Amino acid sequence: MRALIFAAGKGERMRPLTLHTPKPLLQVGGKPLIVWHIEKLAAVGVSDIVINTAWLAPRFPEVLGDGSRWGARLHFSYEGDEPLETGGGMLHALPLLGDAPFIAVNGDIWTDYDFALLPNTPRGRVHVVMIAMPAFREPGDFERLVSPLLPNHDGALFTFSGIALYRPEFIAHRSPGRFSLLPELIECAHRGLLSAERLHGAWHDVGTPERLVQLDTHLSGRDSG
Repeated sequence: MRALIFAAGKGERMRPLTLHTPKPLLQVGGKPLIVWHIEKLAAVGVSDIVINTAWLAPRFPEVLGDGSRWGARLHFSYEGDEPLETGGGMLHALPLLGDAPFIAVNGDIWTDYDFALLPNTPRGRVHVVMIAMPAFREPGDFERLVSPLLPNHDGALFTFSGIALYRPEFIAHRSPGRFSLLPELIECAHRGLLSAERLHGAWHDVGTPERLVQLDTHLSGRDSG
């Protein structure tokens, strides 16, 4: 199986930290944020990992190399100076991802989720991993539509964790350009082509310098919890 790690964003909310370092390469717990994903993916047998890049793209191969130190092969999908968002970035990377279902994960999150829990193949076009609504997010159409699809759903609203398993046909029908995955996910949910599971474990969105410090403190064992 192959995987895609989204890493092309400019990380504007993280500045000045991201003026010279892409957000997924910022250190937490003694290593770049993206390395936590690479290690977990390689551990479940993902041999080829595609990383989409735009902002400060040369830094990724400089820091990560070819992936051999983790027993994987890294491939870099360069989008140009301006990121293509999640949908455009996935479509642009599709030639590197092959014809089989692939995992995709946001490069600016940290989680202890075990990728081995994902099905080998989605029942429809996509299988998403959901989390309880964080305080900094507001629910929308996606959350209201997909939350009831969770097993043993009790009426609470959940949101997308940034982890999913996709068939290539999920996005292959789109034309190249800059667009988000969200409308495609909503369309698949409407058509019965989306399944969902809940993430049981730790999940952190590293969206601000404050949350980066909190996560680093936690992973480094310096907090009181």
